[in-house]
Amino acid sequence: MDIPTWVWLVTAAGVLALVLFDFFAHVRTPHAPSFSESVKWSTFYIVLALVFGVVVGVVWGWGSGTEYFAGYVTEKSLSVDNLFVFLIIMTKFAVPREFQQKVLLVGVAIALVLRTVFILAGAAAIEQFSWAFYLFGAFLVYTAVKLARESGGHDDEPEEKVGDGAAVRMLKRFVPTTTEYHGDRLTTKIDGKRFLTPMLLVMVAIGSTDILFALDSIPAIFGLTSEAYIVFTANAFALLGLRQLYFLIGGLLERLVYLSQGLAVILGFIGVKLMLHALHVNELPFVNGGEPVTWVPEIPIWLSLTVILGTLAVATVASLAKTRRDRVLVES
Repeated sequence: MDIPTWVWLVTAAGVLALVLFDFFAHVRTPHAPSFSESVKWSTFYIVLALVFGVVVGVVWGWGSGTEYFAGYVTEKSLSVDNLFVFLIIMTKFAVPREFQQKVLLVGVAIALVLRTVFILAGAAAIEQFSWAFYLFGAFLVYTAVKLARESGGHDDEPEEKVGDGAAVRMLKRFVPTTTEYHGDRLTTKIDGKRFLTPMLLVMVAIGSTDILFALDSIPAIFGLTSEAYIVFTANAFALLGLRQLYFLIGGLLERLVYLSQGLAVILGFIGVKLMLHALHVNELPFVNGGEPVTWVPEIPIWLSLTVILGTLAVATVASLAKTRRDRVLVES
């Protein structure tokens, strides 16, 4: 893909416009969104993402379009898993429901900025050093194994530590903070002295937590495409609908008991795909004498998309079936 600078600028401006629209149309006036509102705007962002993918396929070819769809589905599924952690953070900070939209939107904005930096750095590393594919692939396989070994992906010990990250602890240590919310304000004055409110602390907690999420998601999508524009847009569209999705499937999250295992399979698959691609572009002198290993198979993007969608479908169906059986056993 040959992406002109003006296309990058227009795309970035469009993403920024959507964030601002979200703020002024929904978040500026604090309220707890209704189910119908969440359905409507979740559908809007999903349809928008799909239409954009069709545009990519028409303009730059369906090879690039398929890469975008595979990346978007992967990032969206990883984002759903991240909602578990966001839910824990919101609960830990006791964020009033009417203020949660603002927290999530600011978290999305922070995530977009941080991920853009990671994407540009990752693209530069891959362009200059082909051995970066080995690192990305090995890290994804390690993450997949670690995720698969966790019980449901969410055990009690991490839950106790969520929200007390280094960024939040540093703020509490060096800046006066209050324990009570003052509307949706980030700071407040008490007896003439400026204090940070829990509203700002929870935003920092969610924004800094997304750095850890990006360590998984960015290498994962680079395993599906090396085009930075596709990586950026797939991440942007996956994150833009995250606020509405949080309120829409909040109750469903607890029923997706096999989601982490499904994501482990996806990350492991992409990790293996990256390692195989690394062998095809190999330049390491101690691997095949520094020459590419051409006899290993390359996994086509259509197969990647099939595996991703199939794994998510199986994980979802199995999760819902298990929670239904458990509920019947409890009731009986």
